[in-house]
Amino acid sequence: MLKKIICQLLILFAAVNLYAQADTAKIEAAFTGQKNLIKVNVFALFLKNITVEYERMVGKKTTLALDVRLMPKSGLPFKASFRSAINNQNTKNQVDNFETGNFAIMPQARFYFSHKGAYHGFYIAPFACYAHYTGDLPYIYNDNGVDKTIPLSGSINTITGGLLFGAQWKIGKTVYLDWWIIGPHYGSSNGSISGRQSLSPSEQSSLKADLDKLNLPLTKTTSTVDANGATLNFSGPWAGIRSGLCIGVRF
Repeated sequence: MLKKIICQLLILFAAVNLYAQADTAKIEAAFTGQKNLIKVNVFALFLKNITVEYERMVGKKTTLALDVRLMPKSGLPFKASFRSAINNQNTKNQVDNFETGNFAIMPQARFYFSHKGAYHGFYIAPFACYAHYTGDLPYIYNDNGVDKTIPLSGSINTITGGLLFGAQWKIGKTVYLDWWIIGPHYGSSNGSISGRQSLSPSEQSSLKADLDKLNLPLTKTTSTVDANGATLNFSGPWAGIRSGLCIGVRF
């Protein structure tokens, strides 16, 4: 009886060992084969930008990825929502006339938790982000009861770091679905906007007072106004949240 039990245990152990080897072999086969995955963020298209991600396997459960985001200069996404939250007509006019664009690059490392290895299941991904934003705004200010406009344009650069939580699934032979659940990031920003225009002493005083009243959360602003125009410099913390739904092809 004891001999029979021992034989059964040995057979069970051998079967489990063979299964584990087969599972490992599958992962290793994937690792030595299709290591690359390129994706497009479908959600980003609704925000008027194109985000492409390239991901490459570097370990059984580890990948490196690089995201590139490009938004051509255009009006604000969901401009109607911004306008509905504003009561002041001048501010609504500012929103209507504001155009912005941006470019960003985001390297990251991903660590998958699924026994299937990289490209499968839940993951966490520490990342960095460099972004360059541009904007054009015909800025409206009041000079002795008369609304006047000065065209302002400029840019802001941001550097942030964060942690992305997500999950990825294989939905076809080489097709994958990647859900960026949430990716908070935080860092710093600096930039300026300026406009060249001849200004009278009265216009200079009114525009300077208007720019000095700007109250941007967590942002330090300094303005310079002279007879040739105005410049507004700003710097301070920068925060954001990444989210998206990507579809990609592995090769």
